[in-house]
Amino acid sequence: MVPMTNSDVADRVLDITGERCPMTFVRTRLALDRLAPGETLLVLLKGDEPRRNVPLSAKALGHEVLAEEQDAAGITRLLLRKRAPR
Repeated sequence: MVPMTNSDVADRVLDITGERCPMTFVRTRLALDRLAPGETLLVLLKGDEPRRNVPLSAKALGHEVLAEEQDAAGITRLLLRKRAPR
């Protein structure tokens, strides 16, 4: 897990802490689709299953996981970069 730094500023933020799989990645994918290539999305999620599945699914689609950290309340902050078009 790569921790966030103060320089990690996202173009957009998506809070899916109240969602459950598979909707966690559905909402993440829709948010990524709205970004321009190279833009970043900060995803706030909660729970073991989304913490495992959202980064794996994003990578499988070619997006980059820049950072990931979990706070004491169990909220994971996941910073993604949208892939360039192929």
